[in-house]
Amino acid sequence: MQIREYHESDLQSLRAIHAAQGFAYPLPDLRNPLFVTKLVLTDGYAATPANAGLQIGALCDRSANAQHGSHKILGAAFLRLTAEAYLLLDPQAGTPRDRWRVLLTLHAATARDAWQRGLEDVHAWLPPPIATKFGKRLANLGWQRDDTWTPYCRRLTAS
Repeated sequence: MQIREYHESDLQSLRAIHAAQGFAYPLPDLRNPLFVTKLVLTDGYAATPANAGLQIGALCDRSANAQHGSHKILGAAFLRLTAEAYLLLDPQAGTPRDRWRVLLTLHAATARDAWQRGLEDVHAWLPPPIATKFGKRLANLGWQRDDTWTPYCRRLTAS
């Protein structure tokens, strides 16, 4: 098996794989620059000296990518940048109404800044002690609680 970078010529095969999975979401636009990792696993092996002894899971030599044409795609993985929101508000500063104004000002400025940087979404994970009450405030600002998908997190370390 070979892991290589995605090529636009892979799109038809990936559309077929996506459709066969039967998930109710569209295949994302892989031309979007927010996709910073785009890897394809094929049943082939690029036999170049740089790839000799390459283990499954290792990324092959980029020069081998030109040899991708005849290999069947078994799967692909894509990573798209998103943002995690952190809000720090001094709980002693002013009245509750003052703090709400501060939050609204930060909220608007942060949304503009994120959009200008090309981000398409922002996620917030609320600590349980404030989730119900503060979640209602976020909903009033247009945030959506999304329990449709079950979130998982993987902490990455150097290996």
